Amino acid sequence: MAKMLHSMIRVKDLARSLQFYHDLFDLKVKRQIEFEQFSLTYLGNSHSEFELELTHNYTQNESYDLGNGYGHLAFCVDELDKIWRKAKQLGLAPKDIKEFYNQKQFIAKFFFITDPDGYQIEVIERNSIFS
Repeated sequence: MAKMLHSMIRVKDLARSLQFYHDLFDLKVKRQIEFEQFSLTYLGNSHSEFELELTHNYTQNESYDLGNGYGHLAFCVDELDKIWRKAKQLGLAPKDIKEFYNQKQFIAKFFFITDPDGYQIEVIERNSIFS
């Protein structure tokens, strides 16, 4: 049996990314490994064992090219409106809250937000499908 451990994204400004993920999703540094040319910082919280790895290459000055293969990360929250308002207050420009249906069946209530490096984050309100 395989266990999912983490997903990795590359970040240009580690401090800015740490602030974003902490302020909005309460992710904290679980461990950090420093190398000569880069660092690996693993973020997590008590709601899941899954971690987000932030790779910070010290000499990267330009924004990363995200290409057309990346989709998004997703977070599930109890109070979507509260997180949306918090993101707005922090000046993080969340997209409008949307509801998603499959024909007439409700699937999810969500919004998207972009992290400091341009990665798309989907924030989904917890329900019977997403928990």
